[in-house]
Amino acid sequence: MIKPLLIEIGVEELPAIPFLKELPNIENLWLSILEKYALACHFEFYYTPRRLVLWHNEFPVAQNAREEEFFGAPLTVALKDGEPTAAALGFAKKCGVDFSDVTTSLKEGKEVLYYKKMVAGQAAKNLIQVMLEEFIKGLNFGKSMRWGFLEESFIRPIRWIGCMLGDEQVPFTLYNVTSTASSYPHRSVSYEPFTYAFAGDYFENLAKRGVILYPAKRQELILEQFKAIEAKEGVHIEIDEDLLAEVVAITEYPKALIGSFEERFLRLPPEVIITSMKENQRYFPVFKNGVLSNHFIVVSNAISDDYALIVKGNEKVLRARLSDALFFLDNDLKNGLSFEGLKDVVYLDGLGSIFDKEFREKNIASFLAKKYMTQLQAENASFEPTKLESLLSRAVLLSKCDLLSEMVYEFTELQGLMGYYYATQMQEEAIVCLAIKEQYLPKSEESELPSSLFSAIVALSYKLDSLLALFSINKIPTGTKDPYALRRAVNGIIKIVLEKRVSFDIRRDLNDLSVYYKGFDLTTLETFFLERMYQFFDVNPSIVKAVINSGERDIVILSDKINALATIVSNEGFKEMFSTFKRVANIIKSLDLADNIVINEALFDSEFEQKLFSEFTKVTQTSYASFEENLDALFALKPFIDAFFDNVMVNTDEINVRTNRQNLIVSIYTAFKSIADIKEISI
Repeated sequence: MIKPLLIEIGVEELPAIPFLKELPNIENLWLSILEKYALACHFEFYYTPRRLVLWHNEFPVAQNAREEEFFGAPLTVALKDGEPTAAALGFAKKCGVDFSDVTTSLKEGKEVLYYKKMVAGQAAKNLIQVMLEEFIKGLNFGKSMRWGFLEESFIRPIRWIGCMLGDEQVPFTLYNVTSTASSYPHRSVSYEPFTYAFAGDYFENLAKRGVILYPAKRQELILEQFKAIEAKEGVHIEIDEDLLAEVVAITEYPKALIGSFEERFLRLPPEVIITSMKENQRYFPVFKNGVLSNHFIVVSNAISDDYALIVKGNEKVLRARLSDALFFLDNDLKNGLSFEGLKDVVYLDGLGSIFDKEFREKNIASFLAKKYMTQLQAENASFEPTKLESLLSRAVLLSKCDLLSEMVYEFTELQGLMGYYYATQMQEEAIVCLAIKEQYLPKSEESELPSSLFSAIVALSYKLDSLLALFSINKIPTGTKDPYALRRAVNGIIKIVLEKRVSFDIRRDLNDLSVYYKGFDLTTLETFFLERMYQFFDVNPSIVKAVINSGERDIVILSDKINALATIVSNEGFKEMFSTFKRVANIIKSLDLADNIVINEALFDSEFEQKLFSEFTKVTQTSYASFEENLDALFALKPFIDAFFDNVMVNTDEINVRTNRQNLIVSIYTAFKSIADIKEISI
């Protein structure tokens, strides 16, 4: 038998961000509890800032009856002189039957006492309390709080619990709250509870009282209101998906309103205004003709006949925040950018100050500038090499100066960006200003990359110093812990190097740069880089391993080889073809792979080895436009290798002939290994 089940947990206003972080896990948690208690069924989860709702349209009113088996002591222990022992009688008591009802069964080769019975399922209403308690305690919102005299804690105080199975209210007490068949309307409507007679009745009553329970419907309503404002005002509202989700989570009856602020505040960088709106007030920025306007959108949770007062109040709050920001801007522009003050800002114990970090980055930038000067000058033809090096040093030394600004102190997420605006006001070269702005790119998986090689060098210098410096004091990520985001730094380096197609040899270049740091085992950093290659490329990991084992350490060349091999391996029929080359790889495992391998054609006594050598020589003496072409040519040797293996005995008794044939196989393997170690490929 099934009935609808409604569970509502009423709370004080939930903080949106921690709630939204846990949101993806909530349904999975409840489903696992339903399965644990043999009451699995379809359900839906809804939320507002004041309630968590679990709705089951067809909920089993009881667990299904189940069969239980009981195994007891071996018969040799259970019976003595044909009579049951204490162990046997205890087993019967445990099963709830007389010993005469107990039978025997084989278990692990022994005859043991056995009993089987059908166990009736429990009524669901008797299990809901313990299930709900397990659910509440299983939610992880980070910080939680206690209230009253309770030992238990939750993200916010629980104020009411509603539980209705069909038309029957299920009574229990949790967190000192007794369940009822009542709920609360929107606060703008009333502070008094309302009751409902059955589960489905709850939804109708709630909707009449100013609460839109369904998050998707609240979001849809907000977006409709946005469109109406855009059409009426001739503006465009910038929608941040994270902010939208947050606004949906903090409203029960959303109402989008447009407000404004004085045009004088538009002197602030747009990012400052937008950040202040989003981070402090949860406002959406408004653009007109592609430019940030002096308007904003606030999504109110109030129900009112006149929203003018709400708009006015929000305008007043934003005005105060923008006034502070304007004050910070003017002060910062007065002070300008100076790196001297960074001497007093500690970077990390053992690594000096931010000033020291900048000078290490300057050394790296100088190294990279020399390395990439041809490409760098091609991008910046108006500057001589010495001028470009000087400008790179200037960009690096100014890059962290905005950490001393009042604006970045208030809005830490604007570091780099404010440096760009301040450097522009100081009339620094445009490429210097842009490099300051882009120094932290890429910031995430989807983030854009530095727009020029000049900016890329500054960004690389920042990341490379962080890696070398932190590894030099043994601050190495372990397991899932990476407090300094060094894995992200390596990913950023790989992305930049590949996008700009500049050479960076992980082993050689890190070794050259290590002179600026306290000595440490560089192989740990090299290994750390190579581990990220496995995560970076969405291919069979054995392909990445095969290319790494070739000895290549230049990131661009590694990437080209991995992509070439992955393309060939993905071809239909490769698996069948590859068996031949696996045989080659297996043969060389016991052979000496010395560099000075000599193949003596005079020792060939078979047309098949002569033909293979001839075809192999053609392949090795041909130039190829890509690694893929080279690999195609090597894999095309398959019929000649097959014929060789079918008709030639490699391990012949004559030692010179055997060595010569082995050298031919080793040479083929070595030609592959210049691109990828084929013995590492598994498909």
